[in-house]
Amino acid sequence: MLFAPEALTPTIESARRVLKQYYGYDSFRPMQEDIIANIMAGRDTVVLMPTGGGKSVCFQVPAVVMEGVCVVVSPLIALMKDQVEALKANGISAEYINSSVGQSEQNSIAGDCLNGHLKLLYVSPEKLVSPGFTQFLKRLRISMFAIDEAHCISSWGHDFRPEYTQLRLLREQFPQVPIIALTATADRLTQRDIQQQLRMHEPQVFLSSFDRPNLNLIVRPGQDRVGGILEFIERHPNESGIIYCLSRKQCETLAQKIQQKGIKAGFYHAGMTANQRSAVQEGFLKDDLQVIVATIAFGMGIDKSNVRWVIHYNLPKNIEGYYQEIGRGGRDGAPATAVLFYSFADVMSLREMLTKDNPNLTQLNLTKLERMQQFAEAASCRRRILLNYFGETLPHDCGNCDICRNPPTTFDGTLLAQKALSAVVRMRERGSIGLLIDVLRGMRNQAVLSGGYDQIKTYGAGADLPYLDWYSYIHQMLNDGLLYIAYEEGYALKMTDLGREVLQGQRQQSMKKFQVAEKAEKLPRGKRAPRGTGKATDTGTDLYEKLRQLRKRIADEQNVPPYVVFSDATLQEMAAERPVSRVAMLGISGVGMKKFETYGEQFIREILAQGGAPTPDDAAAADQTSLGPDDEDTRRPRRTREPGDTHENTLLLHRQGLTVDEIAERRNLAASTIRAHIETLYAKGQQIRLEEFLSQSEYAEIMTARAQLGGEPLLRDLFDHLREKYDYFKLRLAGLYQKRLSGK
Repeated sequence: MLFAPEALTPTIESARRVLKQYYGYDSFRPMQEDIIANIMAGRDTVVLMPTGGGKSVCFQVPAVVMEGVCVVVSPLIALMKDQVEALKANGISAEYINSSVGQSEQNSIAGDCLNGHLKLLYVSPEKLVSPGFTQFLKRLRISMFAIDEAHCISSWGHDFRPEYTQLRLLREQFPQVPIIALTATADRLTQRDIQQQLRMHEPQVFLSSFDRPNLNLIVRPGQDRVGGILEFIERHPNESGIIYCLSRKQCETLAQKIQQKGIKAGFYHAGMTANQRSAVQEGFLKDDLQVIVATIAFGMGIDKSNVRWVIHYNLPKNIEGYYQEIGRGGRDGAPATAVLFYSFADVMSLREMLTKDNPNLTQLNLTKLERMQQFAEAASCRRRILLNYFGETLPHDCGNCDICRNPPTTFDGTLLAQKALSAVVRMRERGSIGLLIDVLRGMRNQAVLSGGYDQIKTYGAGADLPYLDWYSYIHQMLNDGLLYIAYEEGYALKMTDLGREVLQGQRQQSMKKFQVAEKAEKLPRGKRAPRGTGKATDTGTDLYEKLRQLRKRIADEQNVPPYVVFSDATLQEMAAERPVSRVAMLGISGVGMKKFETYGEQFIREILAQGGAPTPDDAAAADQTSLGPDDEDTRRPRRTREPGDTHENTLLLHRQGLTVDEIAERRNLAASTIRAHIETLYAKGQQIRLEEFLSQSEYAEIMTARAQLGGEPLLRDLFDHLREKYDYFKLRLAGLYQKRLSGK
């Protein structure tokens, strides 16, 4: 029998009785009782709890004891279905209306609402704001609006959905009805934006601890992911787990490989029919399937409590999404493991996708990706990094992550931190990371001089350290919670209370030393060249020649001897090892931090273009994956040169309107090769759509930098002066364009 709404009055005591009778719990979790009391008092409420923290109870229990119906806005059909079925199983009257519900059934549900037979009605945001439905809601007595996954309303959030922005009309149409916003992942800016977007009236904000100490956090190199996953599953027999991939093809292929090992596995992605997805989800919830290999479409709102592990096959786009996904493991409080496979190729693929995905949010998305990359490459407690990101301080290392179990060498970095923090304060907390580094290093570029930062006391205080050292140290300070990034203020760095303690000498700050970690990747094919022998294996001979050609092009660009870029021994070791990640590349003898940042990506791209890492079963380590709306797998086979490669062929395709990537695809060449053709053609006087590669504002900035340096500066000096903002291709095109204008 479903719950009779008139049986109770809205008091904390009645809420406790509902919790026991319908949910089977003797007491509320920390903070839940205070949240419920605030809601029953009719006040707007913001609830931030990690996945599995008990957000749903916070609005479901008061919905039962309060008069009227609670309207819950939910973004996914699967989420609505699961929660409504769970409520009904508990004896609480609830229904949902979305695109999967027929008109006759909608009419029946509407009748139940009007008759006072429902306590909770779940709706999609599109349905909620439709004109006819809004009029229908005005005929009801509504106890509250509960906005689930509220981060979707903020363009600063990790899962922004335009349809959510229309929810602001709730305050206009229903000014007296309290609004409850709930989310598991929102940083400081997103939290504030949620309140503003929903026009909330002085909401009480309840911020639960985001700490999930039962989660064992591990980051592993991206080599041989398939082998690593199969080995992991074999060591965790009969344990339920989720593997997240970025493409549909990866999901299907990996699920098949797991099935071949006799393990019950299924895949789940948006390309499947609703019935297919439902069957897979049902099988997983019932433990008929041990493993689900899925895109991020799976998991939101899934209440399966016994997920013992979550694996990310690829690097997530941001920390919010990553934390939400790993939170689906260990919801019962028992130990669970979160494994992230990371390679630098992931970063390159995601950068390309994010720049195309939403041009208006490119800088925000790239900044958040950079924080995710820093987490993957971090040398400090991973849990502290996650909690600091969400504005929570963990006073000690967690002891339950790979870094805590194998701590790196540290030194007293208090003085370094104080220099940076002092500069942040003296810059009035208006500078970005790049600008802060320029001030510390005593650079005299336009941004420093126009801000008057060359006059502050800490100008040049860190001139003894190179750019990349400071870059790493500042990211350590971000990860350790001394600073945070104000995205809405031009990505300015702001100091936290913890940072203030360090600046004032009340707290010491440890820093991690620069050192290349021992490589964990094992090459399953071919043999390693002994370190320092300078001899590549036979399998690396062709690649070695390609790397030599790339080195020559770079050396010519910078007007330096090739050995200045990398020595022969370094290239030979690259050819033998085929490094396609940051860790692997830094493990090559002769590749230091500075050279990696200057040249590493180009050499990784060349290795990927020639077939990538030598593991045929794991070509995805290179992750040449489409990350667009359809998540289709577009991994390319090893490139083969077309006969008769000529600049004229490139010119012909360019004049047909094809982009660099399209020409590269058509000709089976690397995009870098096509750009070299474009450059040569333009230098020879051919008509090229220059605006496709270089904007007027970029040209103006590059010319200003040339003038500041004076004379004919080397590209290397220009590159450094502009803080590596523009690649050599743009720098050379700007120079060629200037020559054309001057008639030289």
